[in-house]
Amino acid sequence: MMDINHLRVQSSQIFKIFYTLLSLVTIFLFIAAYKEYKGENYIYVLFTITSTALLYFGFRKKAIFFDTFIGIFFWLGFWLKLTVRVAFMESQINHAGWFTDSGADFDRSLLVVSCGFLGLLVASYLRGKFIFNYPLKINEITQQGLFAFYNEYKKYLLVGFVVLIVLVAYTNYYYGIYQRGTITRTSLPYGLNGIYKWLLLFGLASISAMILKFEYSQTKKTSYFVAILSLMEAFVSNVSLLSRGMILNVSALVYGVMRGLKIYSIKSSFRFLLTNFTIFIVLFSSSVVLVNYIRSINYIDGEKTSVIEQTSRQTKVLFLDRWVGIEGVMAVSSYPKQGWDLWRQAWKEEYNENKMSFYDENILVKSSYRNTDMTKHHFISLPGILAFCFYSGSFAFLFLCMFLLSIFASIIEMLVFRLGGKNIFLCALLAQVIAYRFSSFGYVPAQSYLLFGALILNIILIYGADKFFVFWYRRRGILS
Repeated sequence: MMDINHLRVQSSQIFKIFYTLLSLVTIFLFIAAYKEYKGENYIYVLFTITSTALLYFGFRKKAIFFDTFIGIFFWLGFWLKLTVRVAFMESQINHAGWFTDSGADFDRSLLVVSCGFLGLLVASYLRGKFIFNYPLKINEITQQGLFAFYNEYKKYLLVGFVVLIVLVAYTNYYYGIYQRGTITRTSLPYGLNGIYKWLLLFGLASISAMILKFEYSQTKKTSYFVAILSLMEAFVSNVSLLSRGMILNVSALVYGVMRGLKIYSIKSSFRFLLTNFTIFIVLFSSSVVLVNYIRSINYIDGEKTSVIEQTSRQTKVLFLDRWVGIEGVMAVSSYPKQGWDLWRQAWKEEYNENKMSFYDENILVKSSYRNTDMTKHHFISLPGILAFCFYSGSFAFLFLCMFLLSIFASIIEMLVFRLGGKNIFLCALLAQVIAYRFSSFGYVPAQSYLLFGALILNIILIYGADKFFVFWYRRRGILS
């Protein structure tokens, strides 16, 4: 076992190399795009500065996990997507709206993005100064009740968790209870469809986060079995969902572990990190290809292209176009009917699997989903939170929305930390869920309370279970 201090030195060196390479790539892409940008260059410079600052803020000492993931998602969806397409693809972006590809339209879009990013940056700075920061060290034993229960029934709980993962994933895949891009094939009684959705999106991953905490922070050492179990849960759940987003929950847990090594003073080894990273790459790549293959079989609808060709095509475009961002702002910022009426109408949208989304039907005049068979498939385009908040056409309102949403997310993360037993891994997971919800916002916005309600209920259940087991074990004389 490598000494933890030596591991930190190696990890620090790896991060320095990564940051250096990222900086060089960013500078190269910036220069390439700067020469090809159609609008005013100073606006593209401002866009680059705010995008880079948002990404940097996510990794500063006072950053919380929401800062990290919103910075990554927005940097990928806005700066990287636009920069690569401007530099090497003749500025071709799949906005499908009223956007004219003129320099003026590009400038307006980038000013909208920069305004929203400034709202997030100001909120992050004030949060770090006045509201909440993570402690540098956590040495006390937290969640004593749940930890005692886990230790007493560890083998049964781990076996039960494996059974639960397989059972939920298999039944969801077989019966089509909740899958991306498809119509619900099975409606269960007593709201069980919602339970499946919660488990597959972050419920099972939350259990993984709790197991990681018990195994790592309480025992002060890492476990291959628990790490691989968490990776397998993400793989199986995402294949069942027909989702290519395995990287989301896994990256959150991995980053939580990386920060937790220092906060919890956990002993680990470089070999442990490298082994699990390799397993993750294999599983993630396999999940993307497998899900694309299954989707191609389900969605081919008599097209002349083969399943293999469709799978290859979907996989190639995934890594750049997977992230919602700049195309939504382009479509909304150029829409001629912006205003408060549009804002109010968007909030009235109701969930309907057999109907196009409000955004596809009203904003995207050339939506690729207009000819989709809605009796078989449920595809939607998403504007993202930044574009959605600009439906009003007001820069001041956009800034205020992004500021308040960032503060709201910070408060939720603070509650997760305090009520969730100071579980860094769980904080990272749920902060990623919130950040991803914001980045892919825009469809049936009024139902956002379901996600945030599920998040809060998730924490209340964990908090309540811990208090129950503390009471139980005290009655038995096991806890003082």
